[in-house]
Parts: sequence; C-alpha cells; structure tokens
Amino acid sequence: MPQRLIVVKVGTNGITTSEGKLDQTEMQSLADQIATATKQGDKIVFVTSGAVAAGIAELEIPPKPKDVAFQQVAAATGQSVLMTLYREFFKKHNLKVAQILLTAEDLSNRTSYVHTCDVLSLLLKIGVVPIINENDVTSVDELMHAEGYKTNFSDNDILSVLVAGAVGADLVIILSDVEGLYTADPSEPGAELIKAVDTITNELKESLKGKSKRGRGGIQSKLKAAEIATQCGIPVIIANSRHPNIIAKILSGKEVGTYFKPQSRMPAMKRWIAYGAAVKGTIYVNNGAKKAILEDSSLLPVGITKVVGTFNEGDVVSLSDENAEFAKGTPNFSSTQLNIIKGLQVSDVHNKLGSDKPKEAIERRNIHLTEE
Repeated sequence: MPQRLIVVKVGTNGITTSEGKLDQTEMQSLADQIATATKQGDKIVFVTSGAVAAGIAELEIPPKPKDVAFQQVAAATGQSVLMTLYREFFKKHNLKVAQILLTAEDLSNRTSYVHTCDVLSLLLKIGVVPIINENDVTSVDELMHAEGYKTNFSDNDILSVLVAGAVGADLVIILSDVEGLYTADPSEPGAELIKAVDTITNELKESLKGKSKRGRGGIQSKLKAAEIATQCGIPVIIANSRHPNIIAKILSGKEVGTYFKPQSRMPAMKRWIAYGAAVKGTIYVNNGAKKAILEDSSLLPVGITKVVGTFNEGDVVSLSDENAEFAKGTPNFSSTQLNIIKGLQVSDVHNKLGSDKPKEAIERRNIHLTEE
C-alpha cells in the first residue's frame, strides 16, 4: 500500500469524561492506533483539543466559560498536562512526539506558513508524531482586529483541515462523540446517518444547528471543515472516536461515519489564499475590473475604487464589488500604496511610485475566485 499522509483530529468530547476530565483510556487508545498506522507506513499529523478541559481539571477551580483570561490560563496549564500524557502513551511504542501550537497569524504570514510546512515535513520524515493544537493563550476570537480583518480559523476542526491543506494530506479524519453527519439531530426519532456526501450544499449547511458541550466546534464547524478540505481536493471522514480501532477501520477502507467526497485538487498557493490565510483587508473594484477578474485577468490599479484595512504586500485580501466578496488575492502593493494609486492608469502609477513597480495590483495567478 502506498504511503499516505493523514491528518487525524480529535475533539474535546472525544478525550474527556462526562465530568470534563481527561479520559486517559481513550487517549491511550488513540495513541495506540496512530502508532500502529505509523508503523505500517502511514504518516500521521495529530490535531488534538482538550487543553482547556485539562487545565480546568488541573487547577481544580470552577470553570468560567465566558471569561477569556480564565480560558487562557486553563489552556496554558492544560497544554503541559495534555502533552505529558501523550508523550508517555506514544513512548510505549518507541515513538517521539512534538508539540506545535498555532495561531491564525502563523498561517496568515506566508513565510511562517511555509516554515510550518517545512517543520511538519521534517518531523514526519524522521518518524516523530506532530501533535498540533491552537495556541489558545494568544489566539483569542474576542480580541478584535483592525477593520477588514477576517480570521482564518476559530477551532481545531478548521485548524485540522488548514493543516491538511498546508501539507497536502491525502485524508482528514475528524473524530468526535458522534457517529457522523445525520439527517436531523441524532437524539430525534428517525434521524439517520448520512454515509456519504458528494457535495456540500447550502441546504445541507442551513439544516444543521448545535454546539458541543465542552469544545467550541459543533457539527456546523465540522461541516465547514469538510467543505474547506474537499474544496482543496482532500477527502474527509467524520466518525466516533470511541469505536474500538476506529482509525484502523477507516484506513483499511471499512465504511464508518460520514465520508465527504473531494473535489478537484487545488494548487498549493491557491489553497493558502483560499483558506490558509486570514483576510487582512478589502479591495473594492468597479464592474469592469470584476468582470475581467472573473474572466481570469489580473487586477489593475485603474479598477480599484476603495481600499479598507491595513495590509502589506503579499497579505491576503478580499476582492469585492459594492455588494459582496467575489475573490481573494495577494496584492503587489501595501494598503498605503494602493490608496495612492487606486483608479490610476499604469503610466500614472509608475509616475507616483516608480517604473520598477509591477503594473498589476494583483496578478491573476494570485487570485482565487470565491464566486464563479
């Protein structure tokens, strides 16, 4: 069997007890399964939640779900607990682990993004299991960003598929306390497991509601994660982590959980623009520029009507008409420079900023269409 690169993500509910404490039996089981797959030749990147729950149990104080500082303290305390346990569980199989804590900015900065990919590749090459978690101590949704900034992930479901896109994974396995995607709330009579999803439609997304009790990601988050991965050309399986040998069953091809069919494989740079990076601002364009972009042309300064936000050359920005975003891209100019040259012809741009500057505000190869 050819070597596969697989991202396995487990949620808080998958590795905690009903009292909210870490379930070491389940953690050991996951480590055993990942170790077996690794020894059989697969490469596994493990994304785990549970730091906040581990920290709350370690601190032995009542949880304060709406207190950001408390969540950060719990995460900081729980990370060491979580990694200590995983280290011991993998050590039984003579496997070493490495902790990687990521923030939205780590994936938004192209240099950091590439270095993260390089580190993950080297860890896998030398036989170390990368264990990834969001850096909750510094990555907080409640901390507002500048105008025009839109974050790229808000929980580990989304983080797992962004990592999968970064490393070019062959499969993402999202493990939780549910069997998969259902036609209705699993607690309702008549709810049926959906075994396969060919295309994630708006109707399917709108039909799902609900959040998990201790983790941030509910089924809506998992569906969004599956949408991102499949759009990048990576299949996804959502399954129940507590089924015996669930990872082995999935990797052997047995039908479990819900399988999401991948779409066409997206080039690496387009994956990063589309999903990997946070959006740092918005460039508004006129109808002529929008039409040209939708027809696979570059964006010229003459087509820009307004610039919102503060961003640098190479950051990811939204491209929008007066109604809504229709694309994303990485500009050749900063927001300050674009405010100087917006609406100008190329010759005037060179007069303002110098003849060595590119004529395109954004080159077509660095544009990803979000509206066909």
